[in-house]
Amino acid sequence: MKPRYIISGGGTGGHIFPALAIADEIKVQFPGASILFVGAYNRMEMQRVPKAGYRIKGLWISGFDRKNMLRNLLFPLKLGWSLLQAFAILVRFRPNVVVGTGGFASGPLVFVASVLGIPSLLQEQNAFPGVTNKQLAQRAHVICLGSAAAQKFFPKAKSLVTGNPVRAALFEDISKADACKILGIDATKCTLLVIGGSLGARKINQLIKNQLHDIQQLNVQLIWQCGNLYATEYQPYANANTHVVPFIDHMSAAYAAADLVVSRAGALAISELCLMGKPTLFIPSPNVAENHQEKNAQALVDKKAAKMVVERDADETFWPTLKILIEDESQRVFLGENIKSFAHPNATKDIVKKLIQLISHE
Repeated sequence: MKPRYIISGGGTGGHIFPALAIADEIKVQFPGASILFVGAYNRMEMQRVPKAGYRIKGLWISGFDRKNMLRNLLFPLKLGWSLLQAFAILVRFRPNVVVGTGGFASGPLVFVASVLGIPSLLQEQNAFPGVTNKQLAQRAHVICLGSAAAQKFFPKAKSLVTGNPVRAALFEDISKADACKILGIDATKCTLLVIGGSLGARKINQLIKNQLHDIQQLNVQLIWQCGNLYATEYQPYANANTHVVPFIDHMSAAYAAADLVVSRAGALAISELCLMGKPTLFIPSPNVAENHQEKNAQALVDKKAAKMVVERDADETFWPTLKILIEDESQRVFLGENIKSFAHPNATKDIVKKLIQLISHE
């Protein structure tokens, strides 16, 4: 079987990395499969996807800017042109099925695919869905959801909760002792992992810097991913107990070493933390569409599977909340067990299984 797939999604890592995970699983199951990505010009997918070894075509498309209406003057022209581009790509490549993981480019592509009668699958990462996937829901054949909280936004007959695809490297089985050896840190100490994304998170970095003395007084070992944008500012705070890095290359080791995590609440970060069963204090980014990170985290907080501090209250509530979690091992164990119950270790395989079913019913 040599099926042909087009996968579209991008704008942020939250849309790109699930798309890449799906493509990698397709290649595992069908080494002869042809896979083409479609993204948006000048967005991060145009670099990330080729680095992962896949071809990509770019559409001239961008999102609708609700804050600056002047930026939308070209939007109708961009949309019309991207629909024509999508049509040309689909006719030339002749895919058996199209996958949309959200983001600007997946809208025109999945829309045109539906007009041409090509089966399509949407993968929605967030508890509160993005605009693109909500608009495409009636046209898609299958909608795979990362969170049960998103079910109310989609037609029941065609949606199912699969969880979010995560990078295969996270399934590596590493003990805390081995992980600490890989990272060059002390395996006997309580380890706090702070992750704000590859670019970093300004507010999380500020909170950690402000409480660094208090954290060190509790003899906690800190792995602090400050992000590439903030490396120069925060790496001088590194010492024997505080390991400050712009980016963590061996994420499976970092998770295995961590006794407690402070993190943003992007859908993929949450999926990874559920899979690893890590007690987590979420600090959602307020600078995202529809405030979806807070909704992602709230879905877990409501089930007593995580703690959350929102940025607007963080100066007052961050340290008291974190201090309790550092000092109370039983609460960490409780949260870790609860968050693990939300893991979907077979998410990627389940999504590819749905794609195969769509192809077989063409």
